[in-house]
Amino acid sequence: MHVSVFPSVSPAAAPSAVSAPASAAASAAAPAPSQADLLDFVRRTATDAELIASLPLDPEGRTWVRLAGPGGSEAWLIGWPPGSGTGWHDHADSAGAFVTASGELKEHALAARLPTDGWKTLELSDGVDRTRRLAAGQGRAFGRHHVHEVLNESPDRHAVSVHAYYPPLPRIRRYSRTGQVLRLEQVERPEDWQ
Repeated sequence: MHVSVFPSVSPAAAPSAVSAPASAAASAAAPAPSQADLLDFVRRTATDAELIASLPLDPEGRTWVRLAGPGGSEAWLIGWPPGSGTGWHDHADSAGAFVTASGELKEHALAARLPTDGWKTLELSDGVDRTRRLAAGQGRAFGRHHVHEVLNESPDRHAVSVHAYYPPLPRIRRYSRTGQVLRLEQVERPEDWQ
């Protein structure tokens, strides 16, 4: 199925290295965290110098540690070696937030609402691309089905970031992009990341 996508008027990735899970406790009575709650959490966590320094960094691939996020959310501390990135992806039905704790990350995102299922190829219209440079202390929140890629373009410096998603990631859809054509390549589920 081929679908054309146009800009929206209204306003996500499993790493690929070794994980060190930590326990996550959620209160059944607590309300679901909002995008603002997730952003507040990642901002506060990114200022914890001891935590940031504790992340093992690998020169070849991303590294990560799972954190206890607010209200049952899924949270991660991620290390990005020079030249690494996620590729285009979304976080399906999860909203999220991330903040750069050290170094600088670049985010390419689509400002368009995409169909959630039932397609393999989309033709994007002009004007849907957004780019942000996120230095240490800078970040953003995003809604469900947000399609983006995150990169550490530094040739010689690691970056570290904090991410949170709610609900916990049910799946990640990975895409390839050639010009204005976005193709669904793979759907990953949590069991694929173990």
